[in-house]
Amino acid sequence: MGRKSQRKSVAMFDSDDDTSSVSSSSTMQSERVLNPGMDEVQVHKDSMLDQSLDALYEKRSSTREEALASIIEAFNSDLQHEFVEKKFATLLHQCLHCTKKGSSKETSLASHVIGLLALTVGLGDQAQEILEESLTPLSQALKSGRDALKITSILECLAVITFVGGTDPDQTEKSMQIIWQMIHPKLGSNVIATKPSPAVITAVVSSWAFLLTTVDQWTLSPKIWLEVVTYLSSLLEKDDRSVRIAAGEALAVIFELGDIEKFSAEAKASTNGSVKEGSVSQEAVMHMHGLKSKVTNQVRDLSAEAGGKGSAKKDLNTQRNLFKDLTEFLEGGYPPETSTKVGGDSLQTSTWCQMIQLNFLKHFLGGGFIKHMQENGFLHDVFSFTPKKKFGGRESHLSSEEKRLFKSPNSALNKARTQFLNNQRKLAKNMNVGHYAATAEENE
Repeated sequence: MGRKSQRKSVAMFDSDDDTSSVSSSSTMQSERVLNPGMDEVQVHKDSMLDQSLDALYEKRSSTREEALASIIEAFNSDLQHEFVEKKFATLLHQCLHCTKKGSSKETSLASHVIGLLALTVGLGDQAQEILEESLTPLSQALKSGRDALKITSILECLAVITFVGGTDPDQTEKSMQIIWQMIHPKLGSNVIATKPSPAVITAVVSSWAFLLTTVDQWTLSPKIWLEVVTYLSSLLEKDDRSVRIAAGEALAVIFELGDIEKFSAEAKASTNGSVKEGSVSQEAVMHMHGLKSKVTNQVRDLSAEAGGKGSAKKDLNTQRNLFKDLTEFLEGGYPPETSTKVGGDSLQTSTWCQMIQLNFLKHFLGGGFIKHMQENGFLHDVFSFTPKKKFGGRESHLSSEEKRLFKSPNSALNKARTQFLNNQRKLAKNMNVGHYAATAEENE
């Protein structure tokens, strides 16, 4: 699976700032002729970032917090490639220093900057360096306190830097284990005495599921999978709605990856004489299918839940929509399709993995989501998304005839996008056919 319904849900995210589109170099040059102040503005922005970076050396914690908040604002409002090229190592190590000795707020802000830094540099040696340099300090920071803001920020940072820089499956698995141990220490040696808050549970499950979407081959034993699904099923019964939603999304990824069906096929092979060490027993497979049936019933109930204990209506609608989609998927094999408006473009998703990646990154980027989706090449690759500006700068610079051609269903962009979505649907359909064929054989 790459890093990258039939009820349709549409999320509308637009930007009021048309100037957020990236332009070609020729367009940028012409704009500088028309707006000679552009260079001065950029110099001012670079100077502000330099001042904020210098402020991270100050002794006063509040000064460092203000500097980190300023850096986050700058990275959200623009992709700071030139600044990063010059000050990458300094910014990374100062932020890591802030996570070691700073307050919970400072650690939270510094963690967010590190995640934004990874998304800005994209795939490559720098992203791998961020992951390698940050893994130990962030792991230690997780153990140094129980403040929910601090822990959730570190978890989300760890997920993002692993998503970008974790090219080795072992790196991704290590990060997933660190994340999971925060709520389920059976999988690790570090037993946590205090009970995690709903906010921490939500962050753990969301971050873990986000990384699970990038895994092509998972090496966890069937026993561990049983523990994971059993635990997530128990979370569907918790009072906190955000916990239930996070658990539902994680289960959607697990079932979309088809791991239970893989175990079923392995168990069937072992009964035919090709027994392998550590192979799955028929009893374990029956347990897994029993769990899936239980989850399906839980999901169906949550999709129709009436109002609840002091919860916002928006959260209730989010839960109902998610679990309606998940019910359709578990019973009919159809993943939800979504369309998110980004400026004048629509970003499409057609699998659970894509949708959960998008939701997580949208939450992490917050106010910088539109800007990054329009200009960040790494995110374009993740979602196979090509904004209009890729073809000749801002749409406002196109002639009326060019605009008509660009928007035409027969344009190269639209044809490529349609072909991609059709291929995704075929893959999903084939996966579902294989799943139900295997299930039918087992029931005979």
